[in-house]
Amino acid sequence: MAKKFITNSEDHPIKHIGFIMDGNGRWAKKRGMPREYGHKFGAETFKKVMEHCCNLGIKATTFYVFSTENWKRPQKEVDSIMKLLDRYLDDCKKELDEYDLRFIFLGDKSVFPDGLRNKMIEIERLSSQHKYIVNLALNYGGRDEIVYAVNKLYADGKERITEDDISSALYTSESPDLDLIVRTGGDLRISNFLLWQSAYAELYFTDKLWPDFNTDDVDAAIENFLNRKRRFGGV
Repeated sequence: MAKKFITNSEDHPIKHIGFIMDGNGRWAKKRGMPREYGHKFGAETFKKVMEHCCNLGIKATTFYVFSTENWKRPQKEVDSIMKLLDRYLDDCKKELDEYDLRFIFLGDKSVFPDGLRNKMIEIERLSSQHKYIVNLALNYGGRDEIVYAVNKLYADGKERITEDDISSALYTSESPDLDLIVRTGGDLRISNFLLWQSAYAELYFTDKLWPDFNTDDVDAAIENFLNRKRRFGGV
């Protein structure tokens, strides 16, 4: 990760960008490799894209790492993803003092092994005062998040719930609503990703598989966004 971040994120037209990182398995299969190799190369793309978005001054970036449905994948592939995550968390912890990144893990952490879960909690605590938010959606589903938020509000004694209440109870309560969702891999859907937060998000789809995605592709998605007129239900 780069050590230099610009400090004028307030001026960037995108406050929150989300990435649905699709195509790791297909990328590997095209090269005659097991699917888990695609996740390894995809992890490198994730680091480059995360760094680039922060250098651009974007306040919040969310990556769809592992959905609630992804547990249905072959056990070997799931195990490979968990090992990659564990290694990344170790590297992340070592470098926290060098970067102005605040890590937040979206989703139900209770299903993860104690060691992995404790690393997530510690990294969230250690980075809590940093400026640029990096949300990692793990064991995450948009519908599940909304249910979680409503139940949390009821448990807090809320009897009449407003939109603002729900927004404040979501995993992403520290982030602005999404401006732009980028999905790689060619599929034209959002797959249960940040459903509440994406109510007025612009959608950008590319056929590129995630390991082939690069910083120029991020810039192209942002340029496409800037050429759109956002009306938010108006004229």
